[in-house]
Amino acid sequence: MKTDLGRTRQISHIGGLVLTLLIICFTGSIQLADAADTYEIDTAHSMILFRAKHSGVSYNYGRFNEFTGKLMIDETDISKSMVEFEVKTASVDTANEKRDQHLRSSDFFSAKQFPVITFKSTKVSMKDGKEDMLEITGDLELLGVKKSITVDVEITGKAKGRQGEPLIGFESIFTIKRSEFGMTYGAGAVSDDIRLIVTIEAKGK
Repeated sequence: MKTDLGRTRQISHIGGLVLTLLIICFTGSIQLADAADTYEIDTAHSMILFRAKHSGVSYNYGRFNEFTGKLMIDETDISKSMVEFEVKTASVDTANEKRDQHLRSSDFFSAKQFPVITFKSTKVSMKDGKEDMLEITGDLELLGVKKSITVDVEITGKAKGRQGEPLIGFESIFTIKRSEFGMTYGAGAVSDDIRLIVTIEAKGK
């Protein structure tokens, strides 16, 4: 009887250890899954602006009013993160309707033929020596031309929304040459260098 009781206790102890290990492994799997958070861009609190120099004298600004995007941020391994954008070219807005119509034409954005500008990341990493700064490489496609660009992206803040959902903010300021995408019209009046200011608030799903 004593031997049987001892065996029973031993089996029970082993069973308890197995159960504990299963719980630890299962919990670890959950934490791993939760490490990668998916966000959607809150367009009401985000902006995509651009700046061009006119006649070598003054800076003119514009914006795109319609865009969508999503982000996947893996804080345990930032290299597994991902960023995607889609911008509607017809939504270009410089506060001057005549100029906006011209920008939508084949001279500039060719909005009917190329209704969207897209960006898809191919590499995400932390910026060396800088906290809260990412370095993102990705494919920017404009006028049917796809080019790889690398930009610095500042993480401007993290918080919780009203429903407890995670919020995260980003800002990136960088310059592209429009001629590299085949946009060469008005070279004497509009600068080749176009500065883009992208400021994003994204909401976790």
